[in-house]
Amino acid sequence: MLMQSRLVALAAALLLSTAAAYAQQGAKKNASPPPAPAAQPAPAPTQAQADGAPAQQAGWVVRCTSVSRDAPLECAMEQNAVLTKTGQTIVLINIRIAPDTRTPVALLQLPLGLNLPVGAKLQVDEGKAVDLQIQTCENRGCYASAPIAPDLLAALRSGKQLKVSFQNMSKETIAIPMPLGDFAAAYDKIK
Repeated sequence: MLMQSRLVALAAALLLSTAAAYAQQGAKKNASPPPAPAAQPAPAPTQAQADGAPAQQAGWVVRCTSVSRDAPLECAMEQNAVLTKTGQTIVLINIRIAPDTRTPVALLQLPLGLNLPVGAKLQVDEGKAVDLQIQTCENRGCYASAPIAPDLLAALRSGKQLKVSFQNMSKETIAIPMPLGDFAAAYDKIK
């Protein structure tokens, strides 16, 4: 249990660092106004907001880092969905290979204002939905982490679309589609 807690903490730190780097990179590309202060996070979108402002994805991005020159590289792949009207990150998925078990682990960042007991769900195309428990929330969002089972990995590699769904505080289900066209190529780079 302690190892799993450390793994979740490490995954959260990795996600936060890659999300911050991604945000800085995006800020350099777009000369848009800065996002709202972290002290006033935006609540989870309603279905109308999600439908009215389509999410934009850049595809799966692979990032590799090392704690020192002598340490091995650790690579992860990620994709995010952003509300185009507000620039708010709705979903960020980070997948990495756990060094101790050599199994893929997914860490999801979701918006604040969720119905926490319901958790989140992952569904590839029309396949079986996988339930995820939301583990923690902080000012940037809420987080869920889980190992990726071999059957889900196979579905992700061959699927067309991943749907991440969750409920807002009004108990409206929000489903965010994320394309899987380049998932297999990105996964092959990190394994």
